[in-house]
Amino acid sequence: MREAPVTVHLDVLELISRLKAADEAFVLATVVRTVSVTAAKAGAKAVIRPDGTIVAGWIGGGCARGATLTAAREALADGKSRLVSIQPEDLLAELGVKPGEDREGIKFAKNMCPSQGTMDIFIEPIFPRPALLILGSSPVAEALAEEARPLGYHVTLAAPLTEFPTTPEADVLIDGFEIGELTDTRRFVVVSTQGKGDEAALRAALSIDAEYHGFVGSRRKMSALRQKLVAEGFDAATLDRIKAPAGLDIGAITPEEIAMSILAEITVRRRLGQRGESGLKGVVAAPSHA
Repeated sequence: MREAPVTVHLDVLELISRLKAADEAFVLATVVRTVSVTAAKAGAKAVIRPDGTIVAGWIGGGCARGATLTAAREALADGKSRLVSIQPEDLLAELGVKPGEDREGIKFAKNMCPSQGTMDIFIEPIFPRPALLILGSSPVAEALAEEARPLGYHVTLAAPLTEFPTTPEADVLIDGFEIGELTDTRRFVVVSTQGKGDEAALRAALSIDAEYHGFVGSRRKMSALRQKLVAEGFDAATLDRIKAPAGLDIGAITPEEIAMSILAEITVRRRLGQRGESGLKGVVAAPSHA
């Protein structure tokens, strides 16, 4: 009997590892405190899918389930962790809070069960790695792939593989610019062909739904490419949303520095709103990569 919680705990950890490897979104709910009689005790964990299904673990019965699943849905919607405190009505009254109220980072809920215990549950949303899709075989493209992976991006590098002197580091390598099916996650796209297949890469990039499209090249080059693509029937407004040249103006010269400037710009977009700010203050104009 004493081994059952350990087995459940191991199942949760194994499932978390599999879901992360598969780049699937889920919520990890952890009981961090209990008072009086509760079904689950501190340390209990559960894995919750976006559809509200608890697929592994245990956090108690119906007394905790409703408030936990509501918090899980909210966490997946806004990307923020939260602490839920499920307490009897008389204890909530003593604290001067109502069910559903947030105070100092804690969301309170009423325990409807006869046990009248208190349970605090930490709700942590876990999302797939954001995808960085790099089109091109330039030194900047390779530097981007190398620098992005330690920052937590799932990196896809697409270009004719014969153009690389050695096999580049990336999660996915595509021979050419046909990207194919993509996972459902946040996407950022950078075209860094720098003269080798510019038009083909831009066409492929425009077919990808992403939060950011960047082009490593001068405004003049992008303007010329824009005219060609508009003449082919591509939407001008969509082309105008491509950031060209890509990256923040940090005086970058080397491929590694240019890659860093692009990742900094993508980070601004990726983290927008997560710190309660409207964006990075003092962001300067983009550089003019040749």
